[in-house]
Amino acid sequence: MSMDQLRKELVDSTREEQKLKENREHKKYWYRWGPYLSERSWATVREDYSLDGDAWNFFPFEHANSRVFRWGEDGLFGVSDNRQLLCMNVALWNGKDERLKERLFGLTNHQGNHGEDVKELYFYLDNTPTHSYMKSLYKYPFAKPFPYKQLVDENAQRGLNDKEFEVYEVDGLYKDNATGDTPYFDVVFEMAKRDENPEDLNFRITVHNRSKTEHGSLHVAPQVLFRNVWAWKSCPDTSKLVQDSKAKNMIHVDHHKFGGRQIVFQPSPSAENSSCQEDVDPELLFTGNESNLKKLFSNETNPAPFTKDAIEEYLVHGNKDAVNPEHKGTKAAAVYHFEDIPPGEYVTVRYKFSDELVEGENLFRTDDLAIIDEDVFDGIFSEREEEADNFYWRVNPLPAGDELRTIQRQAFAGLLWTKQFYNLTWDEWYNGDVSIKPPPQKGRAGGRNKNWKHLYIEDILSMPDKWEYPFFASWDTAFHTIPIAMVDPDFAKKQLDVMTREWYMHPNGQMPAYEWNFEDVNPPVHVWAAYRVYKIERNLYGRQDRLFLERVFQKLLLNFTWWVNRKDAEGNNVFEGGFLGLDNIGIFNRSEALPTGGRLEQADSTGWMAFYCLQMLNIALELAIENPVYEDIASKFFEHFILINDSLSFEHIVDNTKEGFPEIVRQNLWNEEDQFYYDAISWGGPHRQQLPVRSLVGLIPLYASMTLEDGLLKKFPSFKKRVDWFIENKSEVVERNIASMRRRGVGERILLSLVNADRLKAILKRTLDESEFLSTYGIRSLSKYHEKHPFQMNVNGSHYEVKYLPAESDSGMFGGNSNWRGPIWFPTTFLLVESLQRFHLYYGDDFKVECPAGSGEFLNLAEVAVEIGSRMIQLFTPNEEGDRACYYGPYQKFLSTDEHFKGLVPFFEYFDGDTGRGLGASHQCGWTALVAKWVSDVGVSFVRTRHPSEYGDANLRHRQMARRKSARSLLSFTATALDLTEEEKHLLHGQSALSAQSSAASGKSINFKEEFQFEEEKKHELNSSDAHKSESKLIEHLKDKIGGLTFGGGSGGNLEEVKPELSCQYNENK
Repeated sequence: MSMDQLRKELVDSTREEQKLKENREHKKYWYRWGPYLSERSWATVREDYSLDGDAWNFFPFEHANSRVFRWGEDGLFGVSDNRQLLCMNVALWNGKDERLKERLFGLTNHQGNHGEDVKELYFYLDNTPTHSYMKSLYKYPFAKPFPYKQLVDENAQRGLNDKEFEVYEVDGLYKDNATGDTPYFDVVFEMAKRDENPEDLNFRITVHNRSKTEHGSLHVAPQVLFRNVWAWKSCPDTSKLVQDSKAKNMIHVDHHKFGGRQIVFQPSPSAENSSCQEDVDPELLFTGNESNLKKLFSNETNPAPFTKDAIEEYLVHGNKDAVNPEHKGTKAAAVYHFEDIPPGEYVTVRYKFSDELVEGENLFRTDDLAIIDEDVFDGIFSEREEEADNFYWRVNPLPAGDELRTIQRQAFAGLLWTKQFYNLTWDEWYNGDVSIKPPPQKGRAGGRNKNWKHLYIEDILSMPDKWEYPFFASWDTAFHTIPIAMVDPDFAKKQLDVMTREWYMHPNGQMPAYEWNFEDVNPPVHVWAAYRVYKIERNLYGRQDRLFLERVFQKLLLNFTWWVNRKDAEGNNVFEGGFLGLDNIGIFNRSEALPTGGRLEQADSTGWMAFYCLQMLNIALELAIENPVYEDIASKFFEHFILINDSLSFEHIVDNTKEGFPEIVRQNLWNEEDQFYYDAISWGGPHRQQLPVRSLVGLIPLYASMTLEDGLLKKFPSFKKRVDWFIENKSEVVERNIASMRRRGVGERILLSLVNADRLKAILKRTLDESEFLSTYGIRSLSKYHEKHPFQMNVNGSHYEVKYLPAESDSGMFGGNSNWRGPIWFPTTFLLVESLQRFHLYYGDDFKVECPAGSGEFLNLAEVAVEIGSRMIQLFTPNEEGDRACYYGPYQKFLSTDEHFKGLVPFFEYFDGDTGRGLGASHQCGWTALVAKWVSDVGVSFVRTRHPSEYGDANLRHRQMARRKSARSLLSFTATALDLTEEEKHLLHGQSALSAQSSAASGKSINFKEEFQFEEEKKHELNSSDAHKSESKLIEHLKDKIGGLTFGGGSGGNLEEVKPELSCQYNENK
C-alpha cells in the first residue's frame, strides 16, 4: 500500500471530518454558527448612499458605535449564525480610552499615506472547518489611551515615499523604550461547540497582563445583539433579549428562527495576588440596536428610546440612564470589571449560549445566579483543541518541523476566520428601502454598479480579510479555495459554484469583480480553481464530485463566451481586459482609455485566455471519461488554444495588392530582441507600438501549459482524431506555432504551451536572475532592471513612467494601497510554480536552467519550483537570529523575538521585493494562505535560502537540492504537487506509481492499515467522549509510527536520502 492509499484509508478518521460529514449529509448543521461578522462594516460600498460615492466619509469609523448598519454587522471577534440574525462579539475598555473598543480601528483611504490600513495588533490562532473550535488574540494596551488621533495625524504627515506609521511605534503603548516593559493585555478569545450539539456554543476569554511591573484594570464586555432588519422593512421588532427573572447573569434569547435560547455568563474569579479577591459577577446591560440620530445628526428624536451606543455611554461616559432599566432589548452586554490584574497574572471569562440548558442537569442555581460546571465547560475546550490538533496532523502528517506547522496552522486559521456573511440586494441598495425617505438619488456615485440589477446575495463567503477587504473579490476567492480544499472541500466548492450562479454572474456571462466596481475585469482563474479543488478532494479525501465539476463547467462556458465577445475587439484572438487585478502594473491605467488613443493589446490578458482554454480542455477531458459528448467540447478548446497561441506571437496580414494575396506574418506581442512578451498599443492595421516593460505581464503566458499523455489520449478516440487531423491539415500553423505538438516529450507526452523550449529558457533566464525578477523571498512583479532603467513616455505634454518600486506604490492609482511594480505576490507566483511543474512533466530531468542566473548551478524545472516555493515560505520563517523577514524594519527584532510575539505569524497582502517586508493589508488571510499548500508540498525538504551576498558559500543550496537526485523521485514529487491521480501517475512512470523500492514502506503501510481498521471498528461502538479518546490514541500511534522513519537536515528533515520513494508520496496534501 502506498502512502496515497494510506491517506485515503484515514478519510473521516478524525472527529472534525466526521462533523463535516454530518454537515454534508444534513444530519447536523455544523456550519450554522461561525466567525461570520466582519471587523469593519463602516465605510463599505454597501453602506454608501452618498451622491459622490465617497464611501469612506459617508459612514466613518466615528459613527460605527452609534449608527445602525443596513447590510451587515461587525465587531471584535464576532460570531453569528449564517444569516447574521443573532450576533455576538467582544467589547473592551481599559478605563482610559475615549471610546469602548467594540471594533478594530484603522485609517481610511484618504487618511493613510498608502490607502486604508487597520492599526491594531490581533492574530487568528486556530480554527476548524466546522468552527467547532476557534481561537484568536487581541493585544490591548492599558498604560496609555489607544492613540486614535496620533495614528491619523502621524500618517497624514507622511507621503507616498514614506513608510506608514504603525501602532507599535508609539512609545509606551506595547513597549516602553526606557524600561523595556510591555504594558498591554493579551486578550485570548476562544469558542468551542459541544461535541453532540452544534447549537451549544461555549465562549472563553482569557486576559493576560504582559507587563512585568504595572497593574492593569479592564472591563470585559461580551455582547449579544440582533442585526437590525426591522427598520428597513417597516416591520415590528419581534426579537427579544430579556434578563432571567431570577438569575441576574442569564439572558433569554427569543427569535422566530431559533426559538428560545439562553446565555449564561459565569461569575469569574479574580486574578491571583489581586487587591480584590472576590469573584467578579457580570453586570447585564440592555439597550436597542438602534441609531442615535440625536447625537450623530442633531435630530430631535431617535427611532427608539435606547440606542446602539448605550453600553459605551454607560461605561465610558457614566450615563446610567442610557441603558434600559427593564433589562430587555435587542442588544445586551455582560460587563466584567476586573479592577486589578497584577503583572504576569490573568483572568478568565466564561459564558455559554445554548438551546439545551436544563436546570439540575447542566445548569444550577445559587442565590441570584445561574451556574454551569466549569470543569465540564473547560473540558469541552480541551477536547475540541485536541481534536483540532488531530485533524491538522491528519491533513499534513509530514515531519515538517514545528515552525512550519505553526505557519501552516495559522494560515488555515486566518483563512477560516475570514469567512463572512455578505449581504447585498441590488434593487433595495440602488433604489432604496421602502421605509426610508427620501430614497437615494438615481445615478449616485456615477452610476456605480448600475448594470448589476440581478444581484441578490446573502451568503457566507471567503473574503480577502475582515478589515481592509470585507467584501468578496472573485479572483481572490479562486485562490482561497486551494488551501480551503485541503481542509474543507465542501466549502471550497460552494465558493466556486455560487460565483457562477444567476444571482451573481451577469446574464451576459461576466463574473462580478468586487463591490467598488463589479464591472471591473479580474483574471479568469475560476476554471483553474474549480479543477484544482476537484483534484484535491479526489486525492486527499477520496471523493470525486463530478456533478460539481460539470455544474461549474457549464456556467463557465458562458463566461468564456463573454470574454471572447467583449475582450477581443478585432476578433484576432489578442485580448484586452483592463487592469486584470494587477492595478498599477502598466505605464497607463489599463482600466481607462489610453491617452495615446488606440487600444491596449495585453500579453497577460491573452495569456490568461490561453490558460482559460487549457483549463476548460482539462475539465472537458475529465468529464468525457463518463460522457463522450465532452470530447467534442475538448476539441473546441484545443483548437481555440492553438489560435490564441498563434496570435500571441504572430500577426497575419493578407496583402491584397499583390498577386495571389500573400500572407505577411509579423511579430506581435513577443519581442525577439528582448526575448520577452510585452503589451502593445494598436491603432489598427500595421500601426502598433510595444511597451517594453519587463513585468508579470510577460511571465503570465507561461501559465498556459498542459501535457497530454499518450495513453490518456487513446481513451478519447474522437478527441485524438481531431488533434491528429489538426496537426496534419493545419501544418502552416503547426510549423510556426510555439506549442510542441509534433515533437513528443518524456513519456511520449504532447505539450500544449505558449512557449517553446527556447522561449521558456529565455524567459526563465530573466525570471531567475536576482538582478531582475528573482528575490530572496520569491518572484518580483516587476524586474529590478527598471530601478535604474525606468520606462518613460511623454504623451500630449504629460509624463508617464514605470520604475521598480519594491515596496509601496508612489501613486494613488487604484487607491494607492497596492503595488504591482516590484513587490512579491503569492497568487501569481503560485501559478508560475505550477506551470514549471507541468513543464517538468514534458521536458524531464535533463532540461535544466541556471538558478540563480550567474551562479553556475543548473536545476531542472521541478527543482526550480521547489526553490521558488521555499523562498516564499521563508518570508515567515525565523532566520538564525530569530527574525522574520515579513517584519523587516526597526521593530523586526521586537515583533519576531519577544516572548509574546514570536509565535505569531502575520499574513500580509504582498511583500517587499528586496527585503520581504510585509505590505498592504496586514491580515490578508486569503490568497497569502496559499503558503499552507507549499508547506505541505515542500516543507519536508525546506531549507532557508541565503541572501545573494552569501552565495560565496553555496553549501546551503547544494544541501537542499541534493535531496532530489533521481528523475523518478522528481517526477513523483511533481505529480503529487499537481494532484494527479494514481492512474495518471502510472502513465507517468510507465509502471505502478509505487516503485519496487518501496516494498518496505508498503509493509509499514499495511500494518498502519490493520491498526487503523481495528481502532475504527472499536470507535464506532463508543460514545462521543470515548470516541474522542480513541481518535487521539490512534493519531498518537500513527505519529509514533511515522516518526520512526529516519529524517535529517533542513526544517523538515531529509526523507529522501533514506526513502526517496516516500518523500514524494508523503508530500501530497492534494
